Amino acid sequence: MAATKQISGSTTDDIWQQVSDDLSGQEIYNYNVFLVQDGRKVELVIDIDLGGGFESGYELTSFEAPVASEHDFRLALHHQDFIDTVEKFFGMEDVVIGYPEFDEALIIKTNDRERTRRIFSDVNVRELFQSLSRFALHITHHPVDGQKEKEPFLEFTIEKGVIDPEVLRDLYDAFYKVLSGIEAG
Repeated sequence: MAATKQISGSTTDDIWQQVSDDLSGQEIYNYNVFLVQDGRKVELVIDIDLGGGFESGYELTSFEAPVASEHDFRLALHHQDFIDTVEKFFGMEDVVIGYPEFDEALIIKTNDRERTRRIFSDVNVRELFQSLSRFALHITHHPVDGQKEKEPFLEFTIEKGVIDPEVLRDLYDAFYKVLSGIEAG
């Protein structure tokens, strides 16, 4: 199995020029790279299967990064759909953090409302997530390198094969700002 490519840079511009070069001029069906910036390692995966025959195919783009600070902070959000509206009617918990359009468009689950409000204080980050559908952003825990103890990771997945470098960069920027906000406490 080949090692996953790594792109390092001191700025997002440095990293993104290399990603743009990778994505330009070719059809992308499977792209996996580690983006290293400011000591943080973010894994980017683009997986597109066109299907065929009786298969319908799928598309997925994801970012995943370990969360450096130790804490018991929990966060999960996704776009609100019809089923969520019904579930809220029957008592499903949805935290309101004080940004009306953001609160209306997304289902937010957290154990720290004020911290979540600070993490999403950037209007550009909120607007990006508000504009998305069929995505999830959450903190999850899983073992690393065979350890028994699970480590926290921030994960973002969207059911779309995002290959436009500018759109992908916007997603990366928002993900990176949320990760930085979580680590800042």
